[in-house]
Amino acid sequence: MHNYEEPVYLISVVAKVLNIHPQTLRQYEREGLVEPSRTDGKMRLYSEKDLDRIKMILRLTRDLGVNLAGVDVILRLKAQIQEYESELDELRAALEEFTKNKKSLVKRKEKFDLIFLK
Repeated sequence: MHNYEEPVYLISVVAKVLNIHPQTLRQYEREGLVEPSRTDGKMRLYSEKDLDRIKMILRLTRDLGVNLAGVDVILRLKAQIQEYESELDELRAALEEFTKNKKSLVKRKEKFDLIFLK
C-alpha cells in the first residue's frame, strides 16, 4: 500500500480510470485546480489525493453544473474551512489542557490572542 499523497499514476492512467480526456487534466492544471508532481523527464504523476480532488471537480462540473471559476472558489473555501477546523482542534486541546491543570494559558494566533484564566 502506498502513501495517499505519493505521486504514482501517469496522466494516461488517471484519464482512463476517470473516463476523461488527458487534455481535461491538462486544463485543470492550467487553471490551477490540480498540481500533479513531475518526474525528471517532466511527466505528470498523480497521487490518490489528486484523484480524489479531480473526482470532486468532476462532480461539481458534471453533476452540479459549476464552471471552473466556481470550482476554484469552492476548493479554496473548502481548504480554508479545513484550516479553521484544524485551528479549532488545537484551541480545544489547549482549553482541555487548561481546564485539566487549572493554569492560565495564552494562545498566540496571527490575528488575535486568546487568554484563558481560571
